[in-house]
Amino acid sequence: VQLQASGGGLVQAGGSLRLSCAGPELTISRYVMGWFRQAPGKERELIAGFRWSGGSTLYADSVKGRFTISRDYAKNTVYLQMNSLKPEDTAVYYCAARPITSPEYDHWGQGTKVTVSS
Repeated sequence: VQLQASGGGLVQAGGSLRLSCAGPELTISRYVMGWFRQAPGKERELIAGFRWSGGSTLYADSVKGRFTISRDYAKNTVYLQMNSLKPEDTAVYYCAARPITSPEYDHWGQGTKVTVSS
């Protein structure tokens, strides 16, 4: 397994969760990392990521100011801190990696489910 996502669960609206993405078979420092989510009946969307391997971050408007992506190279792990969660954040969350030279994410984790109750 190249990427393993964890940390999902059930939380009340207004609560927080931190997702983790470990790369047992992938060195995250060599890739551009991102977090996606897919809600029921919707397409998968990029919600947070790094612009390039050593660069700035980007966020979807829907999560800006509430979610924070970070990484720990020593632990080979990427995190997604999610605060002020809303019911519309309910989705399966995926971490992904792409080569620096490609716009396509081609390494994916298995997904972790987040459910936000109102």
